[in-house]
Amino acid sequence: MEAVRAVAEPRRREILRLVWDAELSAGEIAERFDVTFGAISQHLKVLRDSGLITLRQDGRKRFYRADREALGPLAAYLQSMWATKLDTLAELAEAAERAEQHTEPVKRHGET
Repeated sequence: MEAVRAVAEPRRREILRLVWDAELSAGEIAERFDVTFGAISQHLKVLRDSGLITLRQDGRKRFYRADREALGPLAAYLQSMWATKLDTLAELAEAAERAEQHTEPVKRHGET
C-alpha cells in the first residue's frame, strides 16, 4: 500500500519515469523540475523508503534507478500509463502537423 501512495503523487511518477531505463544523479533529476532540490530530495526519499527506487552512491554523488521488481504489478500499470500518454502526444503532434499543412497558402503557378 505504501508503494501506491508513493506513486499517487505526479512528481514521483515522473521521477520514476525518468529513472525507469537509466540511472540518474539526484542533480540530473532535480534539474528537470521547477521545484527546489530539497523538494525533489524529499520525493526521492519517499520513493526509496517505499522500495520503488534504488540508490547507489559514488563518492558524493547519489544515483537513482527504478526497482521494477519491487514495483510488482504497478510496473506494468505505470508503463501502460506512460505509453498511453506518449501515444496521445504523438497523435496530437501528427494532427497539428496535418492541420498546419492544410492551412498553408496554396502557391499559384509562377509564385515563389
